[in-house]
Amino acid sequence: MLLTIKKDIEAVFERDPAARNILEVIICYSGLHAIFWYRIAHVLYKARLLFIARVISQLGKLLTGVEIHPAAKIGSGFFIDHGMGIVIGETTEIGDNVTIYQGVTLGGTGKDKGKRHPTIEDNVVVCAGAKVLGPITIGKNSKIGAGAVVLKEVPPNCTAVGIPARVVVKNNKKIISMHREFDNKSIDLEHAKLPDPVFLELEGIKYRIEALEEMIEGEEIKKNEII
Repeated sequence: MLLTIKKDIEAVFERDPAARNILEVIICYSGLHAIFWYRIAHVLYKARLLFIARVISQLGKLLTGVEIHPAAKIGSGFFIDHGMGIVIGETTEIGDNVTIYQGVTLGGTGKDKGKRHPTIEDNVVVCAGAKVLGPITIGKNSKIGAGAVVLKEVPPNCTAVGIPARVVVKNNKKIISMHREFDNKSIDLEHAKLPDPVFLELEGIKYRIEALEEMIEGEEIKKNEII
């Protein structure tokens, strides 16, 4: 557990340019505090000390504003930026080097038993206010845009945005519509640079209308030449 916590601290320095020194990070970062409480509660939960684990979990929630169920499975290098308002459900599984921003919910969609929360694979970024709901998988190296509501699987190396969320970038290419893609290697982790799915869909419609107009114009020219 101590090695995992060490990697969690290192993740802060890797992903937050505001982090200046280890003392500041340990004392002032509520997201890191939430992970500390979770790590302790998770060990107790695995030891079948369920009530004590839940008490520790709730104490962490009161102190940090981040609620992580002690049964959730979270890998190393987990980074919560800012914290506050984050909810991570009981059967959630999170891989290594995952980044989550404030207001994110990794929740369920009903009262089903068994696996009912998301699986977040390695190197995923879930931006502020996003909701990932149900027993779905977010593939490795993917990004979920701010405010997105994800109800379906997201493949690896993709960016999903919108309500409900749709994949708009796959393998570094923007997806304008089901008929067309174009290169897009400049997108990074900044929330403001995530694509607008409505704009992209309109661009796809515009592209198809232009193609249809060219076809009609060509047919009219042929018709006039025959006459």
